[in-house]
Amino acid sequence: MNNRFLRWGVYLLVAIAFAIACVLLSNWQFDRNESRAADIELVEANYDAPPVALGSVIGADGEFSPSDEWLPVTVTGEYLQDEQVLVRNRPHGGTSAFEIIVPLRAEDGTVLLINRGWVAPGEGPLPDEIAAAPTGPVEVTVRLRPGEPLPSSGRSAPEGQAPTIHLPSIAEMAGEDAIVSAYGELIDESPAPDAALGGYDKPTADPGPHLSYAIQWILFGVMGFVFIAYMIRTEVQKHREEAEGRPARPAKKKRRDRDADAEDELLDARV
Repeated sequence: MNNRFLRWGVYLLVAIAFAIACVLLSNWQFDRNESRAADIELVEANYDAPPVALGSVIGADGEFSPSDEWLPVTVTGEYLQDEQVLVRNRPHGGTSAFEIIVPLRAEDGTVLLINRGWVAPGEGPLPDEIAAAPTGPVEVTVRLRPGEPLPSSGRSAPEGQAPTIHLPSIAEMAGEDAIVSAYGELIDESPAPDAALGGYDKPTADPGPHLSYAIQWILFGVMGFVFIAYMIRTEVQKHREEAEGRPARPAKKKRRDRDADAEDELLDARV
């Protein structure tokens, strides 16, 4: 008896540990779902808003508020084409494309890094051809985006290229004292270039599977207790049958035996 209670206690501890793990995983998925909902809300609020001047969003201190991500801004200035930087291994068009970052010096001297678009890889280590930015004065409309961290793997890139849109590194490569809190993702430029690069689609509003995963983890935690209860009940039933001198029979065999007994009684009654 004591051994049996000890074993049941171990079963219960296993179920509790499993339930705690399920709760933690469920909370993690709930957090991801809330974060995804906030991202979607930000896109819906800012993506199609009327463009504003860059100075009204990013002041002299160069600070950029996360709540202004995706907000369209207009900048008038001149591209610094010779300081172009390629960001490699970007997923576009079903391949690892290059994104083209070109600094733009605004009329007030502010330098904003502009992501003009993407181009497919070429036969060699560089794209076969990259459409040049317009020369001379240009007015661009861009959506502001925060920069990206450097690769955690330490992955690097050849000279003139960057592994991610890490703005301090790109500004250093370009040799410009540029804004490093945000960059501009091109919407439009005037005058238009002779050839356009690949553009960017609006982020999807799909919330993802995080909420359903969170609910599934809760159900898994409950099922753990149900399974342990079933095991204990089966063991108790087996012990009772052994104590009464009857061999333990599987539940399905018991049902079959009961059905056979009922049929025999029905036949006897008819006779």
